[in-house]
Amino acid sequence: MNYLDTLKHPVIARLSIIQLLSYFGNWFSQVAIFSMLVAYQADAVTIALTAAMSMLPAVILAPLIGIVIDRIAFKPLMTSLLVVEIAMTLSLVFINSLEYVWVLMILIFIRSSAASVLFSAEMSLFPKILQGEMLKNTNEIHSIIWSLSYASGMAVGGVVTHYLGYDTAFIIDALLYMVAVAILSRLKLTLQRAVHTDSNWKMIKEGFAYLKSRKKIIHLILLHAGIGLTSFDALITLLADYRYKEIIAVPLAIGIMNAIRALGLVAGPFFIGKIISKKNLHYFFFLQAASIVFWGTQEPHFYAALLSLFITGFFITTLWSYTYLLVQEEIEAQYMGRVISYNDMFFMLSNVVTALFIGFFSKWGLSLQHITFALGGGFVLVAFYYLWFKKHYL
Repeated sequence: MNYLDTLKHPVIARLSIIQLLSYFGNWFSQVAIFSMLVAYQADAVTIALTAAMSMLPAVILAPLIGIVIDRIAFKPLMTSLLVVEIAMTLSLVFINSLEYVWVLMILIFIRSSAASVLFSAEMSLFPKILQGEMLKNTNEIHSIIWSLSYASGMAVGGVVTHYLGYDTAFIIDALLYMVAVAILSRLKLTLQRAVHTDSNWKMIKEGFAYLKSRKKIIHLILLHAGIGLTSFDALITLLADYRYKEIIAVPLAIGIMNAIRALGLVAGPFFIGKIISKKNLHYFFFLQAASIVFWGTQEPHFYAALLSLFITGFFITTLWSYTYLLVQEEIEAQYMGRVISYNDMFFMLSNVVTALFIGFFSKWGLSLQHITFALGGGFVLVAFYYLWFKKHYL
């Protein structure tokens, strides 16, 4: 079964279009947000905290997200979340100085909270309606869409932000979410939903107890969280500001760098998606480590850094989707929403720690090149962790 066969599924096809629109819009406006911070002369820590704010909801709201997903029907939940994202995105036009950065962070937090619930809801839905190769392909399609949206959104967002300004980028983003709501309204989904009569607190405790009793799932969640070391948003923004602004405008630098990296994200699954397996997964962790270190060696040279960013992105999508699949396959259906939300919590926590590591160590004087080398070294540790896991659990 190939990707086209998978996309013939009516639910997957419509949700894929919605994902494409919402992800494209999110990354489209992300360039505007970080370019705006640079224009307002935000320091490295502020940039890192802003990047972290988009990831925090999945960390601190995970238990509640799982309950919401398990209790509320998918379609009305998703509609409400997209409306929240529209409102928060339009509100970004009122940020006009660094004085209101705290408002910016609140808006990003609320928007990202809605996005986190939406993402976890989708990833909880797929295992309930799909199995085997169909589920694997759907995860990979989801990753490819994310990567394609990342590439095109960053590239187009950089151009629009540079020539038309931040507010125009935010308004276009909101319009894309509106189109996604219109498409969602025509989604037909027949799914027998589990009825939960227990209190929210009891459901939280049951979810934790189930996860605690499944050590294999815990290790898989930690392995998946290791992919969070590729959270390069703050690093790319700082490189654009500190190293490349004499070569190219900051919004264009951010957009181009992220777009080239995302092209690697899109291309990777077509070459390695069919060969990655439980037997050889550790090799791809090592390759990811080597590609990040190679990027670090090329950072002083803008155009060479672009090529190395493509190579860095080549392995990320497949690593993300395959480790996510390993988690999904181990979870019983009645606990899917809660455990998936915990999985996303650890993944986003890894992203937050990575963003803060980049921001604070840059402020404390560590070069961006050495920060990049450290992230590559982190993947070496993840590779050895998987080798240990394979020996004890596979």
